[in-house]
Amino acid sequence: MNTLQFDPSRAALHLSDQERTEALRANALLHDGSGAGHDFLGWVHLPSSLDEAALAAIEAEAARLRTLADTILCIGIGGSYLGARAVQEALDDPFAALHPGQTHHLLFAGQNLSEEYTARLFEAVRERSIAAIVISKSGTTTEPAIAFRLIRAEMERRYGREEAARRIVAVTDRSRGALKSLADREGYRTFVIPDDVGGRYSVLTPVGLLPLAAAGVDIRALVEGAREMERATAPEASFEENPAARYAAVRNALYRKGYKIEILASYEPQLHHLTEWWKQLYGESEGKQGRGIFPAGATFTTDLHSMGQYIQEGERMLFETVVSVADTHGHVTIAPDPEDADGLNFLAGKRLSEINRTAELGVALAHTDGGVPNLRIELPRLDARNVGRLIYFFEKACGISGYLLGVNPFDQPGVEAYKKNMFALLGKPGYEEEAERLRKRL
Repeated sequence: MNTLQFDPSRAALHLSDQERTEALRANALLHDGSGAGHDFLGWVHLPSSLDEAALAAIEAEAARLRTLADTILCIGIGGSYLGARAVQEALDDPFAALHPGQTHHLLFAGQNLSEEYTARLFEAVRERSIAAIVISKSGTTTEPAIAFRLIRAEMERRYGREEAARRIVAVTDRSRGALKSLADREGYRTFVIPDDVGGRYSVLTPVGLLPLAAAGVDIRALVEGAREMERATAPEASFEENPAARYAAVRNALYRKGYKIEILASYEPQLHHLTEWWKQLYGESEGKQGRGIFPAGATFTTDLHSMGQYIQEGERMLFETVVSVADTHGHVTIAPDPEDADGLNFLAGKRLSEINRTAELGVALAHTDGGVPNLRIELPRLDARNVGRLIYFFEKACGISGYLLGVNPFDQPGVEAYKKNMFALLGKPGYEEEAERLRKRL
């Protein structure tokens, strides 16, 4: 196996010819632009449309930032944050900070309103040289806008206004918005968020590629993996050859059978934030009009010691999709112990990856026996090319799945509800009447 594989065999499900045809028809809608939300389909051909000039410009800017600073602060939230964080974590050495040769760091800000997190971030970079990548289409999203205001002030205090401007890159709208206006006035270098690509589908735009290049990720391999999956899920691919169409069809068939919760699980802790990115992708795309599968995440075997009981014997409204990694980077072998006090000598000579894989298989059998359908996605290894394949696979399957569900997978009208309440309670001008109404409720 040298590419992503999708295996639904443990879902105990037979798809009808109609269900297969509907999935292919939904895939075709993404390509011909005749479905709902067609103004936001730029991601469909994004991998193949990224040319040498675009990639070279991103790599050059990332290299420039690395010459200016040893710590780059990436400011964004939601789709402007999760994709870069997911890929970086999947590919990075989780203990890189302890290595003597580690000189550059990518840190994240603006993804929360925590004073504790922000204060500790400023303490951590007090003696470090810093630069910033601020990512926002409008420049007014509350969390990143607050973080950028604070970080910009710190940089101007340290370096002066002109030098701070050299150290700030804005990834924003092509022609309008508060951040674009500020960037033009201050002379920040800028990259464009395409108008036809929504935030949660933007990993392969400068939104994700610039911070990832700054973190040392091979963005060309990432993009090449996505290109391979773009070709594999093209309209001319048959249902059996198209893993994204199959995944979308199976999960929607399970939904119609009453399975309302999908757990994306992995046995690799480095995929934690990829699960977080997936949760936004599917939650915002499908959760509307009283419909949609609730996306949840788990890291096994860790979470089997907290959620395993419920998954095994709780209410039967959930199914699992497991992202499995076939090969690992390191080799850890269990040695025999003369005393065998822990009773583990039966594992002597086995690699830890073999034990982990056996745990995965044993759990899959137990959970399916317990009435939890199990879907499986296998990657050959965790590298940039395979993560690129996985990113595009999930994006394409999400678009297909949204159309099968009968919703627009490219809007998110419900996201604004909490913001209006927050603005009113914080005293934003123009929200006075709403503020009074909310205070009476509270």
